[in-house]
Order: sequence, then structure tokens, then C-alpha cells
Amino acid sequence: MEIESRRTNLLAKIAAVVIGLVVVSFIAPFATVPAGNRGVMTTFGRPSEEVYSEGIHWRWPIGQTMHLVSVAIKKGEGDGDAASKDLQTVHTKVAINYHVRPDAVVSVFRDLGNEPGERIIVPSVQEAVKAVTARFTAEELISRRSEVRDSIVSALKERMTRHGLIVDEFSIVNFNFSRTFNEAIEAKTTADQLKMKAERDLQRIDVEGRQKISRARAEADSLALQRAQVTPELLRLRENENQAKAIEKWDGKLPTMMSASVPLPFISASPAK
Repeated sequence: MEIESRRTNLLAKIAAVVIGLVVVSFIAPFATVPAGNRGVMTTFGRPSEEVYSEGIHWRWPIGQTMHLVSVAIKKGEGDGDAASKDLQTVHTKVAINYHVRPDAVVSVFRDLGNEPGERIIVPSVQEAVKAVTARFTAEELISRRSEVRDSIVSALKERMTRHGLIVDEFSIVNFNFSRTFNEAIEAKTTADQLKMKAERDLQRIDVEGRQKISRARAEADSLALQRAQVTPELLRLRENENQAKAIEKWDGKLPTMMSASVPLPFISASPAK
């Protein structure tokens, strides 16, 4: 009986502490705005026009409530289908970084229900991507990607600025086309590469031919110059030089000629006895 009474008293104390904490938190005269946020104070549900910065702020415990609106940079990704100028189906995946302008948190809280991502960002990105994609052919979406991106950002800023939102960064993650179009692009790329190779080969052959012609002309000019320089005087000079070289090499002996048949007048015979 005594144990049960103690248990009942303990439960009653715990319940009193919990109720006390709830009451204190409900009637606390202070509200805190953490870093990366701004505060919007409502009095019986009606938002004030004042933007509360980070820190601790006074509020009436019963009638006023502090609501937090994030002004930190948020990231969003999305994808969707659109049609290009040449009626190709384009599946686009994009990524965007944005934040709420601090001086516009009241309108974001009041007009967008503190949900700018769902109410403005998503539909704005989809609309901008479709509008810009329709101005370019499928091939231009690839070759002029940076221009397409800049056009989408311009369209986004025009709409988002009206609602107090700022585009910090926008990027096109990927463009996907139909299988037929991808095969056509691949075939065109292969043809262009083969054409470039053929042109390089023709240029190489042309250069090599020009080099051969230049060498042949140089050799012909050299031979013609040599023939023009050969005169009778030069020939006599070369003949005299050759004779002088032969005399320098002669050892003073006449050449000896041996023959198997010797003429009779040159044979000395002894008379027989």
C-alpha cells in the first residue's frame, strides 16, 4: 500500500513538471531566430510588416507567435520533357541554387505560405526550360549550351524577382534526346570525322608533292648551272691538272711489254761448229 502511494506521488510530480514546462514554453515572453533565418511575428494570426533578424526578440506570450523563414541558400533539382524548335523531344535535367531575399520574408511567408520551392521554383523552372528549349533546335541545344543556360536564367530571374527570390546558380545537368536522334547525331559525327581525315590526307599529299617538285627543280637548276660553267678553257685546265697528277705519280720507269712470239731479227744465234 505504501509502495503504491509513493508510485502515485512520483507520477503526479512528473506530470506536474511536464505541464509546467509546457506552460512556461507557451507563455515565454521571448522568441529566438536562429542563424540563416529571419522571423515574421504574427499577432493572433496576422503577420506584421517587420522582419526580425537573428537573435532573441520579445513577444506577448499568448497572442504573438514567431515564424521562421529560411534565407539560406537552398538547392533544388528537377527534370521534365519539352519540345525543341525542330520538334524533337528533349528530356532536360537541371539544378538550381536559390535563396529568399531577407527583406522579402514577410511576403514569402504571407503570399507563398513559406513554401517558395513548391509554389514558385518548380513551376518557374519548368516554364522557363520549355520556353527557351522551343527557341533552339536539338543540335543547337548541344552546341550552344551556355547560351541556352543564360536564356533560362534570364527567364527565371524575371519571374522569381517579383516574389522576393534570388537565383544564385543554375546549371543544365543533362540533355537527353530520342534514340533515333542520338543515332543520327552519332552518324553525323562519324561522317564529319571521316571528312576531316580525308581533308588532312589531301593536304599531306599536296605538301609532299610540292616538296618533291621543289627538290626536282633544285636538282635541275643545279645541273643547269654546272653545264653553264663547263667551258673549253675549264676542260683544258682539268686535262692539264690530270696530266700533272699522273706525272707526279710516275716512278721514271718505262712500261715493260712481254710477248710469247719474238721477231727473228731480235734473236742472236751462234754458228754451228
